[in-house]
Amino acid sequence: MDKAAGAAPAGAEPLALYVHWPFCLAKCPYCDFNSHVREVIPETRFRAALLAELEWEATRLGPRPLRSIFFGGGTPSLMSPETVGALIARARALFAAAQDLEITLEANPTSIEAGRFQGYRDAGVNRISVGIQSLNDEDLRRLGRQHSAPQAIAALELGRKLFPRISFDLIYARPGQTEAAWRAELAQALDLAADHLSLYQLTIEPGTVYEGLHRRGEIVLPDEETAARLYEVTVSEAARYGLLPYEVSNYAKPGSESRHNLAYWRYGDYAGIGPGAHGRLSLAGGLIATRRHRAPEIWAERVEQQGHGSGQDTVVTAAERAQEMLLMGLRLSEGVSAARFAARTGMPLIKALDPGILAAAIEEGYLEQEGDRLRATPEGRMRLDALLAALLL
Repeated sequence: MDKAAGAAPAGAEPLALYVHWPFCLAKCPYCDFNSHVREVIPETRFRAALLAELEWEATRLGPRPLRSIFFGGGTPSLMSPETVGALIARARALFAAAQDLEITLEANPTSIEAGRFQGYRDAGVNRISVGIQSLNDEDLRRLGRQHSAPQAIAALELGRKLFPRISFDLIYARPGQTEAAWRAELAQALDLAADHLSLYQLTIEPGTVYEGLHRRGEIVLPDEETAARLYEVTVSEAARYGLLPYEVSNYAKPGSESRHNLAYWRYGDYAGIGPGAHGRLSLAGGLIATRRHRAPEIWAERVEQQGHGSGQDTVVTAAERAQEMLLMGLRLSEGVSAARFAARTGMPLIKALDPGILAAAIEEGYLEQEGDRLRATPEGRMRLDALLAALLL
């Protein structure tokens, strides 16, 4: 019998489900995600493996409340709507799905993939996240994207018509980018679909094509001062459309925040299935860190042999939980709840922090305390890595 036939246990930690589809049409030169290019994508095999791993994970989790499903990648919009629908239906059957279950699918705005949007909506997807990255054709070419600016605009327009909620990604601090050009590009995108925006500063990641180009001086990124001004342009332009920065890289109209990503940032339980997916799960042994094998074919072989593609799960210690929860929670404008922190880590919030550094950070205007919450100010969130390195005991 499906596990959702019974109610979720009282007090069970709600669950966010992440499904990783590892395949792309091409590898972007800046990307260090677990993505792979194949001449032929073995969709039937990988659909069966994802469904099998979902079943295996549900067996040990039981009928948890399911709050969100997120199809990420790679390029999930290379999946057929039938595969997406099968995974959604099985997750609903295995878990106690919320009435307002948020189901997000990342999509690229190529003409082939955009044409599948209606199929994804029919399959149950109610939130689409479109990988625009730029509305400048020359920059799209440099970023290795497979779509044009007109295709991006068409995908946004179609997404707005079909889905109740829509998000899109943009990359800023690109080579040669000016404040005026960025403001105009951002306004154009927000005018098309102003619900949720994920904004990422272009960085040089180890092992990418861009790392080699940057090392040889063939691409030059804007300096820190220019990048900071571009970030400020983003905050002000998004605010004109009613989008607020609820997280370092994410802006939304009130009520349109990504519930799935909030599960990460609030340090909730999340299960990850598919090659390279990872999770944090409350089980009998404590909080468990899970990770699947990264290589798609090896992952699929392991699922076929043993029902899952996992390596060894590890227990997350109290100190690790404290570090992870602060690293994630201080990215949010709402900050970290001391009560929630104690419940998830087993230690009081104040015991995880250097009292001298905490006092200095508050005095300098990088952190603030209000009631139960510790939060980083906008200035603090821009310096979060350095701040946490000094703050954590």
